Amino acid sequence: MTCTVLVAMIYLFTGSTNEQAESNQYKNTFKEDYRVYALELPQKMQFADEEVPVSLLDVREKLDREMLVNTYWQSQTMLFIKRSNRWFPVIEPILEEEGVPTDFKYLALIESGFEQVVSPAGATGFWQLMKASAQENGLEITGPIDERYNVEKSTRAACAYLKTAKERFGSWTLAAASYNMGMAGLSRQLERQKATNYYDLVLNSETSRYLFRIFAAKTILENPSDYGFTFREKDLYAPLNWKEITVDSTVNNLAYFAFEQGINYKALKFLNPWLRDSYLPNKYGRTYTIKIPIAPQSDLLIYDKEQVATFTRQKSDESKNEGAED
Repeated sequence: MTCTVLVAMIYLFTGSTNEQAESNQYKNTFKEDYRVYALELPQKMQFADEEVPVSLLDVREKLDREMLVNTYWQSQTMLFIKRSNRWFPVIEPILEEEGVPTDFKYLALIESGFEQVVSPAGATGFWQLMKASAQENGLEITGPIDERYNVEKSTRAACAYLKTAKERFGSWTLAAASYNMGMAGLSRQLERQKATNYYDLVLNSETSRYLFRIFAAKTILENPSDYGFTFREKDLYAPLNWKEITVDSTVNNLAYFAFEQGINYKALKFLNPWLRDSYLPNKYGRTYTIKIPIAPQSDLLIYDKEQVATFTRQKSDESKNEGAED
């Protein structure tokens, strides 16, 4: 009995010692191998060809915060990098045509992450446009149609807003701030605080961070490897290929319409998210441009290709029969 107790005590002591040694080794390995680095911030920075005064204490600390958040929120920033490869080539030419600095592509990026999202307040699409503002700048919003989801048209609407704001406030930086808090709200704060620029304003937390989120996205995406982001060209989301067709009458069934174009409903909606229902009403004979994916995306978007082929054959046979009857 005594011998059994002694063996048990030795086992417990040895096990405890081994467990403690393993724990110590784990802690030491973690301490030696795990690193979180403070970031070297840019000494100079511009946004839309306007100086960002990074020498100011509060400016530097706000920038530091957003740089750290975006550098160490790796999954989100990697998605930003991947999606930007697809959508920057669409957005940049429109900004240039409209006379808006291309740095504003980063505004769209931080607004939506290039997802067709809706905010709790109702802001919608890549540019997070509110309904009233979108309609004021030429977008159609009805039940079955919401052009805030149309990347090209919503970009032009955002440009219209930004150019009006730039004319009103005199700088692109203030125009960007107004995009977040509204022109009226920004005007009130400038007047109340007797300030002339964004960097001398005391603003709500969201707008105070807003520009610095844009600056951080720009800095990291322009030099991703400097912040630890490693990827291959094939890892990025490829730009989409499409042809355009125009429609000037009602389309009663978009699923059948898609089949007639050699694609399916999902592929149609993938490139035309502004079509919000299963049909396209057109009481007044307006002309709408619809994107139709072409190879290779058309092949990569459709799982049941035989269904599309079967419909195409049936329509062809029906046309032949109708021709024979005539």
